[in-house]
Amino acid sequence: RNTLGRIFNVLGEPLDNRGDVKSEKTMPIHRSAPAMDELESSAQVLETGLKVVDLIAPFARGGKIGALGGAGVGKTVLIQELIRNIATEHEGFSVFAGVGERSREGNDLWHEMEDSGVLPKTTMVFGQMNELPAVRLRIALTGLTMAEYFRDEERQDVLLFIDNIYRYTLAGMEVSALLGRMPSAVGYQPTLATEMGALQERIASTKQGSITSFQAVYVPADDYTDPGVVATFGHLDAMIALERSLAEQALYPAVDPLASNSRILDPQVVGEEHYKVARDVQKVLQRYKDLQDVIAILGMEELSEEDKLTVARARRIQRFLTQPMFVSEVFTGRPGQYVSLAETIRGFK
Repeated sequence: RNTLGRIFNVLGEPLDNRGDVKSEKTMPIHRSAPAMDELESSAQVLETGLKVVDLIAPFARGGKIGALGGAGVGKTVLIQELIRNIATEHEGFSVFAGVGERSREGNDLWHEMEDSGVLPKTTMVFGQMNELPAVRLRIALTGLTMAEYFRDEERQDVLLFIDNIYRYTLAGMEVSALLGRMPSAVGYQPTLATEMGALQERIASTKQGSITSFQAVYVPADDYTDPGVVATFGHLDAMIALERSLAEQALYPAVDPLASNSRILDPQVVGEEHYKVARDVQKVLQRYKDLQDVIAILGMEELSEEDKLTVARARRIQRFLTQPMFVSEVFTGRPGQYVSLAETIRGFK
């Protein structure tokens, strides 16, 4: 628990000039994944308090979530809000692993977390861009090991943030080249699947607690068939797509409900009512998207009465999917809101 509110490097040494951390327990960063009989098999929804996430792409407790988005669309604010909601509403802990992170971004994130009051429930580890590739390859394992301690020893539900999981893959590629291994497709290391699996399989829900992972995924040249990206996608349970066009309209969180999805958005897991409401929302938004070219060229007047109603409904849904966030209160002046899943479903019905 002494690691909470502190920043560490890959060796577990403090980087915040606040003195050494006294700990009675140490753990190796290379560990086995939980045994099959220790895993929690039932799929449970982890409520985040964010309407668009809980409705369209619900998080699985002990699952892995990927966040796609460019610069300035709200990834950092989304991460901070999730950390705040887990700390406040679920009494849980968070671990943030900056993999190949810019030092400036890490410094900014630390100060923003301190100002928003979520730092005491958060541990941060950083392997910056200027570090050796071996450090960047191991820093995610350091953060994961800290999360495993809270899950196994403290019996807590932990949120593990990895930014950026693609830089973990690139670090592995550099190490592989230094070792003289024969590269595979597109120059990636031949051990890509093994390295990714060794990390991802340790992120799991057990009978003691759960580690739910939220991973930022960079897609090079928007190529979703890139082997480094494909290796990550195969492990994810949910995908959150942040859309710049929504951010430009100040619709925050700027999550695209049509491009986002979740494995557990299934009637047998979330219930028939939740599933039907989510699909109905997506159906209206998809029809609105199909009509946008017609609206841009001919105008609203050329639409049928039914389509006009659909457009009006879709625009209301777009705004209803947004909500003020606690961590951005200082910028917006609007108090943040935590919306329960039941209230979200009732509101959309």
